[in-house]
Amino acid sequence: MVPTLGESMDMRASVGSPGMAVAARLSVMMLMEFVVFGAWFATLGLVLAQHGLGAIIGQAYLLSAIAAILSPLLLGAIGDRYLAPRTVLALTHLAGAVLMALLPGAVTAGDGQRTLGLIFAYMLLFQPTLGLVISIALTTLGEQSARFPYVRVFAPLGWVVAGVLVGGLGLSASTGVFHVAAVVGVVLGLYALTLPGSRPQVRGARFSLGDVIGIKALALFRERSFAVLMLCALMTSISLGVYNAFASTYVAALGVNNVAGVLALGQASEVLFVVTIPWVLARIGIKWALLAGMGMWGVRFMLFAMATHGATGLAVLGVALHGICNDYFIIIAAMYISRIAPVDLQAQAQSWLTLMISGFGQAIGSGVGGAIYAARVVPNASLGPAAWTPLWQLPIALALCTALVWSLFFRPAADPENT
Repeated sequence: MVPTLGESMDMRASVGSPGMAVAARLSVMMLMEFVVFGAWFATLGLVLAQHGLGAIIGQAYLLSAIAAILSPLLLGAIGDRYLAPRTVLALTHLAGAVLMALLPGAVTAGDGQRTLGLIFAYMLLFQPTLGLVISIALTTLGEQSARFPYVRVFAPLGWVVAGVLVGGLGLSASTGVFHVAAVVGVVLGLYALTLPGSRPQVRGARFSLGDVIGIKALALFRERSFAVLMLCALMTSISLGVYNAFASTYVAALGVNNVAGVLALGQASEVLFVVTIPWVLARIGIKWALLAGMGMWGVRFMLFAMATHGATGLAVLGVALHGICNDYFIIIAAMYISRIAPVDLQAQAQSWLTLMISGFGQAIGSGVGGAIYAARVVPNASLGPAAWTPLWQLPIALALCTALVWSLFFRPAADPENT
């Protein structure tokens, strides 16, 4: 039986109230998590293309989404019931570092199948850690979960650090990016073992097939607020999948030379918007803050569509909205799940969010977006940026549907902080 919201909050309060020193250590964890990710994932396509493996770029990113579907619930269950979450984090990053160290040889040899196999195996280990670091941070913060946005701000900073590091070393198109990720992965793996207040939530419990597939976390779907959140997260993350797959190509089609520089505005805006979350939640509550995050995806793609007529600045503005689109959607959703999920299902509940966003949503977004791109954009390339309009209509329509579903059906649990 799933405990009520009040019981869940009472149990979580017993975790304790860490000081600033603990929050700082969690921030370091978050920073390194995304340095590992950003060091290689951001320029993976460029590295593959430079080594004659351009034909497998799409497959590599698709395998990432498939890994996000297959693995988070399994490791989430382990993190909840079998091993300490910090131990799971350490083992996955240490094992992942070994796979990263093997990738340069496969890529340099032009072995596409081995490269894809190593990437898939690595992402099976890495994808669950995206939800695991959130679960560790929120559980450790306990009653001081309002500090989480200030910890989470180090995620986009990690991407920035990775970009500066890789770019400064001149490795953007080199297999050296995998070595950077491997080294930082080892450091993070060892550092994870020192994290405080991270232990199995249900020590000594039997580990069953139901835990592997996250069947106990499915009980959370009986709560309408959780079910509606997962549905809206899925629809919103389809738009995220479209953005991740095609934003850089579209910005280049508009005639922008420094594409990487323009896209970096999105990461910079995440840093700015994340620190406003506590202020916004205190004034409008979780329901309307999440609606703002979901709805802004529609606004950003409207700006993209309007930019097809020569207003490149509107597309740049759309990129700059990445902060509110991501922060007010992903971070606030994670905070809400932390409040309503029982302590023994924390990691699995956060894994469901990762599953919807990085798994199903990304896969559907990249797949459907790719089909529209091939059918409507490529054949009409002579129209220039205007040929992209049909692609942007999909996320605009999804944002409208999401806003409607959210407004009509989401009822936050009976907690003054959530209204």
